[in-house]
Amino acid sequence: MIRQLYYDNDPLLRREVAALIDDGFAVDVLCMRGPGQAAVERDGALTIRRLPLAHVRGGIGRYLFEYAAFLVMAGLYLTVLHLRDAYDAVQVNTPPDSLVFAALFPKLTGTPLLIHLAEPFPEFFASKFKTTVDHPAVRLMGFIERLAVRFAGHAITCTAQMRDLFVKRGSDPLRIDVVLNSSDERIFDPVRFAEAPRDDDRFVLICHGTMEERYGLDTAVEAVALLRNEIPGLRLQLFGRGTFRPAIERLAADRGVSDRVEFSEGWVPLDDLVRAIARADVGVVAMKKDPFRDVTHCNKMFDFVAMRKPALVSRTAAVEAYFGKDCFEMFEAGDAADLARAIRRLHEDPARREQLVLTAALRNEEYRWPRQREQYLRIVRGLQARGAPPLTRQEVAVGGK
Repeated sequence: MIRQLYYDNDPLLRREVAALIDDGFAVDVLCMRGPGQAAVERDGALTIRRLPLAHVRGGIGRYLFEYAAFLVMAGLYLTVLHLRDAYDAVQVNTPPDSLVFAALFPKLTGTPLLIHLAEPFPEFFASKFKTTVDHPAVRLMGFIERLAVRFAGHAITCTAQMRDLFVKRGSDPLRIDVVLNSSDERIFDPVRFAEAPRDDDRFVLICHGTMEERYGLDTAVEAVALLRNEIPGLRLQLFGRGTFRPAIERLAADRGVSDRVEFSEGWVPLDDLVRAIARADVGVVAMKKDPFRDVTHCNKMFDFVAMRKPALVSRTAAVEAYFGKDCFEMFEAGDAADLARAIRRLHEDPARREQLVLTAALRNEEYRWPRQREQYLRIVRGLQARGAPPLTRQEVAVGGK
């Protein structure tokens, strides 16, 4: 399995690795190496091989350098490992989509290849760098996406909306399956930590994950500011870090709610995060709405459902398609006044909070990881069983079957 990120910080990759190992596979992971991390780490059937490249947040130049450097290193390393002891299958988790070409040598020898398209990369790029989906660079990424799916031979993605988007851009629908990115219930388990005793003088909202503008943390802070006199006990707890954190801290100070908005000391141990979720009253998923976020799900939404917490969720196409309008207290993305209305409603109506939890849990039953895990393993076993014929010279030239 190849992932251009840190293994320890990637819950999706860790869930898939655990599923494979539990099913009898031995798994090698090629990933980035953070400061102080070992180059090679072994734990039973898992071997983590960290390549000498760390992720540094920066502009587009830094991203392009990391994409190219990791692709070359992963390709060379994978070739050597495959020559020593051929793999039964190779999986590449994006972004970027171009990383799939690191598996060229195994593909040439007939090893089945699976690409996990965790995000629609053209829309992700347009959202991050504030350009349009019609920009030439974004259209080029759409071409690379089609080429990557064709080269891999089979793909999985996280929502039906993403699958439809890939098909609309020219990918074969028969090559793409959906496996939802739901929570690992061994970690996000409400039984592990007790809820906080009811306190009418305190109403705690919680949000966790990477702090980037597209996640709408500014909307949450603005909503807290609108309610600071109406709900004196309102608190917003933010767990994580990212490039947008300084802006959020400044916004809280400018709006006079620095005492209402609490920040963690960067990333915290998972148990500490789960304990904090258990003790909070309501989760917040305030994603901005754009072509990227409209077709994706935010992982924290599934975490709140697993932890039996009512959630305030911004209205997007993918969320409404899977959960409808009755599982969360929905609000218009980017609209602080509408989020404030939603907070007020849940604060005033404990019965509403309980009903949302029950409805979300029922709807989520088919989306839970134990079910998605079986779908994922069926796909991997199917690829392994039928293998893949070596590419011809002509197929190599156009990017594979």
